[in-house]
Amino acid sequence: MKVSDFKYDLPEELIAQTPIKQRDRSRLMVLNRNKQTIEHKIFKDIIDYLEPGDVLVRNNTKVLPARLYGKKETGANVEFLLLNNIEGDIWECIVRPGNKLHVGTKVVFGEGLLKANILEVMPGGTRKVQFEYQGIFNEILDQIGLMPLPPYIHEELKEKDRYQTVYAKYEGSAAAPTAGLHFTPELLEEIQKKGISVANVTLHVGIGTFRPVKEETVENHEMHSEHFYIKQEDADKINQAKQNGKRVIAVGTTSCRVLETIADEKGMVKPTEGDTQIFIYPGYHFKCLDALITNFHLPESTLLMLVSALAGREYIMKAYQQAVKEKYRFFSFGDAMLIM
Repeated sequence: MKVSDFKYDLPEELIAQTPIKQRDRSRLMVLNRNKQTIEHKIFKDIIDYLEPGDVLVRNNTKVLPARLYGKKETGANVEFLLLNNIEGDIWECIVRPGNKLHVGTKVVFGEGLLKANILEVMPGGTRKVQFEYQGIFNEILDQIGLMPLPPYIHEELKEKDRYQTVYAKYEGSAAAPTAGLHFTPELLEEIQKKGISVANVTLHVGIGTFRPVKEETVENHEMHSEHFYIKQEDADKINQAKQNGKRVIAVGTTSCRVLETIADEKGMVKPTEGDTQIFIYPGYHFKCLDALITNFHLPESTLLMLVSALAGREYIMKAYQQAVKEKYRFFSFGDAMLIM
């Protein structure tokens, strides 16, 4: 299968640069796989498509304000992006300008609130960095760090919390699970009142989520790895829905990837912690997932391949053409799609 089979033309002005004022007022495209229909709704209408006994599975990861701007001892400006916590106060970081940040270089952030020492140049050009500070690291990050917005967003984010879901809980992501950005506490309350249960998984989204597919053939692409876990109480809710013949509806591709990584052939899951490199593309047999809430994805991306595996490539590409025609907003701060 060719990567170019997942190409579509997107006018740049349809790439949403800022979140809309009210989270649940974004648009919603509803795809019914059996009927092959396409409906146009508002996100809060999603409750009309959920039935008592269904379970909504969401990713409660929290985005770290992981972009840091600082100065070398010489006074030169530098930029760090925290990628992975290796151990203690040692992190893997993307640094710019890379050619100026050698082993032993010292950097100061936030007028001395945070200091860094470069320990090692890692494979791929990232750096192993030791941080020094007084107090609590995450509180300092909240004070001086910026949200690591995707490369296609060029406008400044006025409110940090708009790149977090309202249920974000466990810090560790370099990017938001954006399908969840449309939910408000009020909408979630209404959903639960209707008899739909809500289960959580935690998958920390890596910066690799933005890495383009460089292979010409889909099957040759190697997926990046991301850490996840799911607790017993959440596994129980998912299994109960399965046993009762109800639907498991993933909020976002990250929740979908966790479910499909851990499910057995009957779609049952158990509490697990691990890393997933699962790559879902057309031809994949879904074991646990019945429906998916997602945003509109980049051309030729692994996420566009995932939704094509669920709904069929031709149907998805037709829906995307219609989304362009109807001027839907695309990508992280854009509109949503329900595939059921």
